[in-house]
Amino acid sequence: MGKWRKLSSDYVFKSPFGNLRKDKLELPDGNLIDSYYVNEYDDWVNAIVLTKDHHIVLVRQYRHAAQDFFLEIPAGKPEANESYQEAIVREVREETGYTTDYEPVKLGEFFVNPATQTNKVITYLLLDAYQAFEQDLDPTEFIDVHLVELDDMDRLIAEGEINQLFTASAYYMVKSFLMNRLKEN
Repeated sequence: MGKWRKLSSDYVFKSPFGNLRKDKLELPDGNLIDSYYVNEYDDWVNAIVLTKDHHIVLVRQYRHAAQDFFLEIPAGKPEANESYQEAIVREVREETGYTTDYEPVKLGEFFVNPATQTNKVITYLLLDAYQAFEQDLDPTEFIDVHLVELDDMDRLIAEGEINQLFTASAYYMVKSFLMNRLKEN
């Protein structure tokens, strides 16, 4: 099996949010795809923020594309010259006011949709978090902070109260991480 070969590439649309690119491709068998559309987006970071008393810090906010409110984990994009780790600590502090005295634990780095998107999400765990700041939101952010007991997350996901994929997948990564940690001790 071989890679697809890009014969040409043109931008259909560019914006600060992301770009839409149209590629002309040659498949390994020689067939051509004249118009293959690729969404170029920046990578982003997200985190399960776990307090000392085993609560997960979630944010509730409106998501326009889905035209609904979502209960999800804090997330955002790195700013210029900012590492992923620095970005998630900043995003958590800005969105929730929470911080930790420990280094974030990187749980994984995953492509969001490699068929049509270029970006990845880098997921972290922040342990023993505590509220030390007020929220510092961007002008377009309207975020309510919610504390949910760790033991309630399975139910919230099963009942559809949490229905955002990256929140559910991050939770299951943390659940696995914590179970493995218990086995080691």
